[in-house]
Amino acid sequence: MIHDAPVTGAIVLSPARRESTMKSTSYVIDSTREGQRIDNFLFANLKGVPKGLIYRLLRTGKIRINGKRIRQTHRLVANDQVTVPPLRTAPARMPVIPQDIRSVIQSCILYEDASVLVINKPAGIAVHPGHLAPFGVIEVLRAIRPKAPFLELVHRLDRHTSGCLLIAKDKAMLGELHALLRDREIEKEYVALIKGAWDQGVKKIRVPLKKKTERPDPDGMNGRYREAISHFHPLRVFDGLSLMKIQIRTGRTHQIRIHAAQAGHPVAGDPKYGDFSFNRALRKDGLKRMFLHASRLSFRCRSNGVKYAIKAPLSPELNDFLESLHAHAYMHGKQAGSSKPDSEYGA
Repeated sequence: MIHDAPVTGAIVLSPARRESTMKSTSYVIDSTREGQRIDNFLFANLKGVPKGLIYRLLRTGKIRINGKRIRQTHRLVANDQVTVPPLRTAPARMPVIPQDIRSVIQSCILYEDASVLVINKPAGIAVHPGHLAPFGVIEVLRAIRPKAPFLELVHRLDRHTSGCLLIAKDKAMLGELHALLRDREIEKEYVALIKGAWDQGVKKIRVPLKKKTERPDPDGMNGRYREAISHFHPLRVFDGLSLMKIQIRTGRTHQIRIHAAQAGHPVAGDPKYGDFSFNRALRKDGLKRMFLHASRLSFRCRSNGVKYAIKAPLSPELNDFLESLHAHAYMHGKQAGSSKPDSEYGA
């Protein structure tokens, strides 16, 4: 339940001379938002407000919960009252989304029912707008479906990563899926091509990642680091490259990319943590993007017991490059690979 309509548009603090004529906005938290971080709640309800402004309002105590100052990491509890100071709105600048982008996203829908929608996100499209992207996947979906009452991202994928992206179509399902994520009950599986011949078998990598900077820390001291666990399973070893299946449940920013680099096997084509000279050589061989793909997503809803298992096929670009590696290995009589081959990727 929410008191007053959520504020929309680009928002700035109201001048002092006008504050007396404007009211604060209050939100009373229901059970579907319980456990959500206050900053994420505000991002969802104060559409068009710069994140920097929201963080500044939190930092200076202008946004309060039950009359008290809170940190941006505070998690909401049912019946909390969130108070936002007087704000005035200015018309929001709506991004122009090209028709070809709309068509691409529409064609990428893998599954949909009354509560969830899953797309096979293309690489190169961000999930949220930013300084390098005027719009993200969620803005495209809302443009495609202007009458949809509710569309919210459940989780994120890097801009350079393709594959399964989960969207909730109502508040109750969003809250349930966020709870499943917190309790690590959503299984996420990726396919990655990494540098070098992987010889470590099935390996669990558990290296905490630092908040914001995402730099690894083996000790995870002072609460500045968050647990991150990745399970690496080799599928096929090629000449100087290895095809891996990677399973995660913690989902930290750039988790797989950092863990792979820490293991000495950066993801092929990774523009941030990868081997740049190696990436240039791969580009000449036909790999123009990072080879990291969210191939599978599975979970069971607590409310109705329905089990979801959605797979996203590789893009033609990744599939063609993988086929070229198989062909090269066949021509040279190399049969190296996992002891448990995966026929889905030709291993």
